[in-house]
Amino acid sequence: MPPRRPPRRSAGGTVAGVIGGFAALGVILIVILSAVSSNHPTVSTGGGGVTARGQQGSGGGSGAPQTATRATATNNKLYSTGALTSVSCHLPALDQSPDSMRRFMNQLSDCLDATWKAQFGKIDMSFAPPNRVFWLSPGNSPCGNYPAPGSSAFYCPANNTMYVGLKHVIETSGDESVAHFAVFARVIAHEYGHHVQDRAGILLYGDHLMDQSDPIGRAEASRRIELQAQCFAGEFLGANRTTLPLTQDQYNALILDVQGRGDENQPVDKRDHGSGKHYAGWVVRGIRTQDLSVCNTWSAPPSAVS
Repeated sequence: MPPRRPPRRSAGGTVAGVIGGFAALGVILIVILSAVSSNHPTVSTGGGGVTARGQQGSGGGSGAPQTATRATATNNKLYSTGALTSVSCHLPALDQSPDSMRRFMNQLSDCLDATWKAQFGKIDMSFAPPNRVFWLSPGNSPCGNYPAPGSSAFYCPANNTMYVGLKHVIETSGDESVAHFAVFARVIAHEYGHHVQDRAGILLYGDHLMDQSDPIGRAEASRRIELQAQCFAGEFLGANRTTLPLTQDQYNALILDVQGRGDENQPVDKRDHGSGKHYAGWVVRGIRTQDLSVCNTWSAPPSAVS
């Protein structure tokens, strides 16, 4: 039985009050972006329960490293693979219905599967896609019950599964318009980023740091994990920005959303995701600089992951 490992949750909160603090990203926002069924293990929800398809993961199984050192995080081979390859990802139009959001999430996840499998293949590293639970009704996982307060999504490394609420993903965005699909695509790509970390051994190293007694050290380790997942999400969105398409309007809505999810007003030992400036800044870094080496939060100074 794999050890019980904590879930990696998306930052909660809404975009309320974000405009006042958004000026810190001013120079970032002048960037003008171009207007720019596979076999996989899945778990998806119906109206009242969970139906599993494919094989469940088991923590460190499916080729994931069983041990990790600091070098696993700072010098991971994944950083040498360069830019993600576009898979010409086209997403279905979204409406308010759970079925529409489920179709959107599944299509996006298929794109993520193809993208990251190809990236791991560049270094002959095995990669198994995550399972998926897209839920309407409350439930439980090896990492705990859902929904959790303020969070619509999490990745559970104990069974290699992404959990996302079909309605909660909208509610925790401050009821963002579904026309701004990039806001929701970022959530899925972020949770998928945690699976990438898990497959590469980085998440295992981060979890070791989370075992330390110093609460401030634990919080910093968590921020390095979360901000790297933000950067990985940005790399995917940037690689496929022409076909998604990630237009300037979508980009602006995405950045406003993540800027509003910062934890700078929390006590220092509770700041586990990063300030709004950095929670947005690392996803922008991934979008703009198509190279996985820029997502190495583990070698970044503390001031860059605060």
